[in-house]
Amino acid sequence: MPQAKIKISEYKKRRRELMAHMEPNSIAILPSADELLRNGDSHFAFRQSSDLYYLTGFREAESCLVLIPGRKQGECLLFCQEKDPLKELWTGRLMGPENAEEVLGVDDAFPIADIDDILPGLIEGRERVYYAMGRDEQFDHKVMEWVKVIRSKVRSGVHSPGEFLVLDHLLHEMRLIKSKNELRVMKESGQIAVRAHKRAMQVCKPGMYEYELEAEYLHEFARSGCREPAYNSIVASGENACILHYNENNMQMKKGDLVLIDAGCEYEYYASDITRTFPVSGKFSKEQKAIYELVLKAQLEAIKAVKPGNHWDDPHNVTVKVITEGLVKLGILKGKVDTLIKKGAYRDFYMHRAGHWIGMDVHDVGDYKIDGKWRLLEPGMVLTVEPGIYIASGNKKVDKRWWGIGVRIEDDVAVTEKGHDVLTDGLPKTVEDIEAFMAAA
Repeated sequence: MPQAKIKISEYKKRRRELMAHMEPNSIAILPSADELLRNGDSHFAFRQSSDLYYLTGFREAESCLVLIPGRKQGECLLFCQEKDPLKELWTGRLMGPENAEEVLGVDDAFPIADIDDILPGLIEGRERVYYAMGRDEQFDHKVMEWVKVIRSKVRSGVHSPGEFLVLDHLLHEMRLIKSKNELRVMKESGQIAVRAHKRAMQVCKPGMYEYELEAEYLHEFARSGCREPAYNSIVASGENACILHYNENNMQMKKGDLVLIDAGCEYEYYASDITRTFPVSGKFSKEQKAIYELVLKAQLEAIKAVKPGNHWDDPHNVTVKVITEGLVKLGILKGKVDTLIKKGAYRDFYMHRAGHWIGMDVHDVGDYKIDGKWRLLEPGMVLTVEPGIYIASGNKKVDKRWWGIGVRIEDDVAVTEKGHDVLTDGLPKTVEDIEAFMAAA
């Protein structure tokens, strides 16, 4: 079973680093995510705010982290639910403020019910408040009420904060560069997803429904400790593979079709994101093989471009060049490669970028550009590399033999000191390996 985890000492280190970058005489307020109603009186499974979890490792709702750099009585405070035997009987154990200091390493903890009495006094006298206004309307209202209370006392000599700042840039730049421990957790998440994709590939056969394949990898996720996928999964057979965010997953798979599966899990709050495309019957047709091998060549060449000092945009540009050259050789595009790239002719078949940051969120935080220019890749960054070609039926620019072929190949790649590490390696990827793997099942 998976073992990789983040230790409390690392959460404490993150909080110290963040506070070191905050403005003098400031306070940061980070509320938990809300519990969301699914229907009736049934809720969706609670998932903590990524920012709050990144700084604490705390999973409970109705909580709030407060950071006050330089405060002698304690810089890191947590508000959380009190222990309540009756509530715990119905919905599970709570940590309680009395245990938070030892378990989470915070300086002090208070009942969330007391936040209206305590937090205004902590804000009072601060020049700046770091708070993400606009994300949680109900909590926004609380914050403004606290500030109003403080401002009502100005004539008594009470100092009210004069500036609200967003913590996102400081915190999200930290989250963008993964530590060694984070990379270990992400590797584990990736390998669980690899096992799930192998399972789906092994059982796939004509006549099955897309949701039956979905059940296979969800089973593998759950048995490995991942109760939730990292995002709404895509199981797209035949022409459905040409719909980029298809997730109905309810069509019967036919002999001769390809099936594109885009699925990843969340392990210890870290996402994996893998896409594989393979033949439902275990054998690629001539046209399917040609498109598949072109996408694979683009992906492998793009992965080579993932290394320190290269720009974020470099892997994408590699995929554009390889795919455009390949489509010209296949006769799908006509003209000079450079001219076609300049005109964006490839976008008829390859309409998305080659990847995105990945971490605690599947589309993770972090700027892609600095001062208007693509940023340089640095060790600790993790990105997906996922070129694709999609030829929808009815595309009159293309011979009918290519219609309905949709292929995407995706892996999660960490930037290392000397190059890169594919966190999702070990899954069959060449035409020969896929066909052999499926034949042996």
